[in-house]
Amino acid sequence: MLKNIINLEINKKGCESMLYETISRDMIQAMKAKDKETLSTLRLLKSAIDLYKINNKLDRNADASDEIVIDVVVKQVKTHKESIEEFKKANRQDLIDSLEKEITLLSKYLPEQMSTEKITEEIDKVFDKLKPTNVKEMGLIMKELAPILKGKADMKVVNSIIQEKLK
Repeated sequence: MLKNIINLEINKKGCESMLYETISRDMIQAMKAKDKETLSTLRLLKSAIDLYKINNKLDRNADASDEIVIDVVVKQVKTHKESIEEFKKANRQDLIDSLEKEITLLSKYLPEQMSTEKITEEIDKVFDKLKPTNVKEMGLIMKELAPILKGKADMKVVNSIIQEKLK
């Protein structure tokens, strides 16, 4: 439903930064509801977005485009998943549960994830176009797929499917 609202708002305003505004609104709602976990996660996300803008010499006072927000959210989710793996090794279920809640919250701001079938479909299209013959051409394939699948698919899954096809 959130994605539908975002799409409607973009169509009405023609605005690029609806996700950033949505995060701000959700942050205000979390403050009003005194939801400390959600508020903390959203504050971390906004600060990560601001850091991205600073590092890339963008105007910090301007809203971030949806593309920037998606990039940052994808990186945050990836980092959280890596942390979960480390916490599993250390047997820290409390931290694992906390990070899984954060991943669920952050995932609201990502585009709908593609199914494995659709990912394979896109990979097949690129394979038809490039006609790769060995694993050395993996970089070319990923370069072609990255803009298409960015934020819509887990690149680890994409990578494993490509490697399987190249065998």
